[in-house]
Amino acid sequence: MDGYQLIGSDGKVGEVVGDEGDLIVFEGGLLRKTRRAVPKTFARVDDNERVVRLSVSKELVVGSPAIDEDGIDRRAIAAYYGLAEGYDAPETKGYGEVTPDDPAWSAELEGARSGVEPAAEQRARIREGDDEAGLRGRPIIPPDPHEGP
Repeated sequence: MDGYQLIGSDGKVGEVVGDEGDLIVFEGGLLRKTRRAVPKTFARVDDNERVVRLSVSKELVVGSPAIDEDGIDRRAIAAYYGLAEGYDAPETKGYGEVTPDDPAWSAELEGARSGVEPAAEQRARIREGDDEAGLRGRPIIPPDPHEGP
C-alpha cells in the first residue's frame, strides 16, 4: 500500500507511507510534510488504481492528530474519529445499580423513585380491569337499535 494516493470524500489528502495495525499512515502537506494516521475503518483500497479512498472528508483527515517522534497515539486518533477505543469504559457503582448521574438512568427509573407508577404496570392494571377509575361515560360505539334482544 506504500506509495498509494490517499483520497478523501472531497479530494486528495496525501500519500500512504505505511500502515500500523488498523491505521493507515500517510504524509500530506505542501510545504511542511506531516504524517498522520486514519483508521482503516474509513478506507477502501483499490489496488488497480493504486489509491485508498476514504469515506470521510479531506478536512477531517487533515485536522487529525499528527504523528510525532514518540510514535502513534492510537487513543488520540480513535478519540478524534469518535471510535470507542478512544474512550475509557464508564465506571460502575455497585452491582447492577445505577445512580441519578449515570447515563443508564431512565425516565422510568426516575418516575419510580418519585412514586409515579410505570406505564407498563398501569396498562396491565387497566387491561385486567383492576383500575378503580374504569371506563366512564357512554360506550364509543352505541349498540345497534335494529338488533333484537
